[in-house]
Amino acid sequence: MRVASGIAATLLLTTLSAAPALAADGVPALNGAKLPLLWGIPFAGMLLSIALFPLLASHFWHHHYGKVALFWGLAFAVPFSLTYGPSATAHEVVHTAILEYIPFIILLFALFTVSGGILVTGNIKGTPLVNTVILAIGTVIASLIGTTGASMVLIRPLLRANDGRRHNVHTVVFFIFLVSNIGGSLTPLGDPPLFLGFLKGVNFFWTTTHLLHDTAVVAAFLLVAYYLLDRYFYSREDATARKAPDPTPATERLGLRGAQNVPLLGGIIGAILISALWKPGINFDVYGTHVELQWVVRDVLLLVFALISLAITPALVRERNGFDWEPIKEVAKLFAAIFLTIIPVIAILKAGTSGALAPLVNLVTAPDGQPVNVWYFWLTGALSAFLDNAPTYLVFFNLAGGDPHQLMGPLAVTLEAISAGAVFMGAITYIGNAPNFMVLSIARHRGVKMPSFFGYMAWSLTFLLPPFALITWLYFI
Repeated sequence: MRVASGIAATLLLTTLSAAPALAADGVPALNGAKLPLLWGIPFAGMLLSIALFPLLASHFWHHHYGKVALFWGLAFAVPFSLTYGPSATAHEVVHTAILEYIPFIILLFALFTVSGGILVTGNIKGTPLVNTVILAIGTVIASLIGTTGASMVLIRPLLRANDGRRHNVHTVVFFIFLVSNIGGSLTPLGDPPLFLGFLKGVNFFWTTTHLLHDTAVVAAFLLVAYYLLDRYFYSREDATARKAPDPTPATERLGLRGAQNVPLLGGIIGAILISALWKPGINFDVYGTHVELQWVVRDVLLLVFALISLAITPALVRERNGFDWEPIKEVAKLFAAIFLTIIPVIAILKAGTSGALAPLVNLVTAPDGQPVNVWYFWLTGALSAFLDNAPTYLVFFNLAGGDPHQLMGPLAVTLEAISAGAVFMGAITYIGNAPNFMVLSIARHRGVKMPSFFGYMAWSLTFLLPPFALITWLYFI
């Protein structure tokens, strides 16, 4: 908490010192065309810290990851302030905090808190068939309550179902693939990039009809692969593991405790939809950042739903769920640094053909001016695996013309490629999509020895590249 307070204090002091200049002169938007790739070093350092420290210095990381996050945040903010001035720095920090980080962490906090009050009871045995069914259900509901909501609701029951097994890492990895990412591809509620498309004018059910076949192919491939893999690991469980005492009482019936939290999940979805559909025309200017009333109302409602959940849920329910605050604290600290250090990288990407990443951007357009859908899929996806997939989606959406009617009509395959890449390939790394790291943190705190950052990527590249190559051949060539 001291580290988080230090980050907040640093940002606040920077903002306050810049306030007069911002108020008097305003601050222009960051020009990514003039930024060299060297500004991406703090972001790369943050990613490498997440990747290497848990593997090489796990004790240090566990106790000091907040300090490491603060170091990389300052490694960007201090040189940027010295180069471009405190006003420009404060503007970018405030813009990122208010429009991206704060809504992001409030949504995660609300879903984490509310879902932590929902307890699926019963002595569920984590057999290959049962586990596959749970993953399939999660894949389906991810487009209804979002990948974050589905992940937070189902990860704890899945971990309890497998608490007697020695081999359970693969189950969490495939859960991240399917429930935390690929399942969210069918509605704007499923994943933030699609919600941005909805705000830009893409019809609500457009992704349902145009990504259904992509999602079905990838999900079917992964579910079959998981079932076969889980059967193999299940057969390797030795007699001692099979006879070990089950922490869940054998006589407990299948049921639901904390059902009063289910309407709160619906309230969270409703608050998100209201922020998109309600346009009161009231807005505020916060140090050069345009803030609309409906966004404030949304975030307040999310916090209210979380507080209601804390008030109405019996402590025993959360205790049996293994609920604690460490996962959300870890995500809040690490992603504060990620959102901060990613500022120049996103600005360079937004500069398109004028920025330092122009060679990549040029790949998506053929010499005759037609979009190259294969590259739209793979570039949107590859960048979404490491950067925030929502702004990455928006960049390629605009590179394809930015006209929703054209993109839903003559360029429908291009929009399909952008949408599928942004959603599906968020599964490639732990930071590709918001719930990935939450699931990782919860699993680790429940005793699952999850793979390192690169270890996870070995899993993801092995099992995700084949279905991604398949849908490329089927739909984008």
